[in-house]
Amino acid sequence: MDVERLLGEGWRPTPFREFILKIHSRCNLACDYCYMYEMADQSWRSQPRRMARVTVERVAERIAEHARAHGRDRVDIVLHGGEPLLVGVDHLRHTAQSLRKACEPDVEVHLRMQTNGVLIDPHFLDLFEEFGIRVGVSIDGAPADHDRHRTRANGRGTHAEVRAGIERLNARHGHLLAGLLATIDLESDPITTYEHLLDYGPPGVDFLLPHGNWDEPPPGWSPTEPRYGAWMAAVFDRWYGAPERETNIRMFNEIIRLVLGGSSRTESVGLSPAALVVVETDGSIEQVDSLKSAFEGATRTPLHTFTHPFDDALYLPSVAARQIGARALSPTCTACPLSRVCGGGLYPHRYASGSGFLNPSVYCADLYHLIAHIQRTVAADVARIRKGQ
Repeated sequence: MDVERLLGEGWRPTPFREFILKIHSRCNLACDYCYMYEMADQSWRSQPRRMARVTVERVAERIAEHARAHGRDRVDIVLHGGEPLLVGVDHLRHTAQSLRKACEPDVEVHLRMQTNGVLIDPHFLDLFEEFGIRVGVSIDGAPADHDRHRTRANGRGTHAEVRAGIERLNARHGHLLAGLLATIDLESDPITTYEHLLDYGPPGVDFLLPHGNWDEPPPGWSPTEPRYGAWMAAVFDRWYGAPERETNIRMFNEIIRLVLGGSSRTESVGLSPAALVVVETDGSIEQVDSLKSAFEGATRTPLHTFTHPFDDALYLPSVAARQIGARALSPTCTACPLSRVCGGGLYPHRYASGSGFLNPSVYCADLYHLIAHIQRTVAADVARIRKGQ
């Protein structure tokens, strides 16, 4: 990746607008599919357990610096882990205060958190309300399906604890729940899974394809049979065919936008530049952490918030590759009629040793099946609307 050549041709990087802060590097669960602890990159072992207060303050200054340098009046900051609630109430309050102090009043801070939900209690709820922290919770569906993978270290399922955490969020104030995140399991029934998640009244649901690549394919994967695509298409039909919109499903919303000619707002589909960056607990600047599923060191950069501004990361070849759209696609993807919508799929899912990320997604057949299905469904609706005019 020749960044100097790209710049000479007129390309300019897209400033970061989303910052993912790894405020705690350990977790209180032992989910068997976790990319952090169960896959190729084990660098969490050498990270501090939590982001030190002085590091938090420096990261906050760097975020404010980056936003102001690029004229941004808003930043989205995701407090992440491991399990971020392991930092405790006092440390979390200091983190939120530091971020707001560094950025406001001219840069509005939107705080979110992704948690497994089991530690949510009244003290954390008070803090979420105080700082407007919206909370996403990971839950994989009905009890038996969730407990198959999302367990304690002793193998005990956690569905009852997660459910209680979500119910505490909803009982306090519904606006605190940002949405639910579910990793797809082919052993689960798609409609049962979706309808169970609806029971919590979430404003949105993210269905995640299990992380995998050409070296380590996802569970139950087939190179020819679109098992994951068919699973998602079943959920799409149930969601799209409902008399009223019950919740938002980001992947479906984005694919519909793309097939209607719009642009993507997520890195999982489409060709829009990835504009997010990760900060590890030691303050080092890294790429999106799902890359840890590919190989040891895949997220690593030579940059650190104590010595480098975020602007320096924009010119790294590995970051530029996720911002140049179609130019980063493999020849197979470039020749595909759905490439503008698919965008090659999520970047980590393209990895194969020997060719790196210059490949179609390992979910190529699945994405093709799902996108073509949504495209046909939406086209039929558009045709009906036009006919009725």
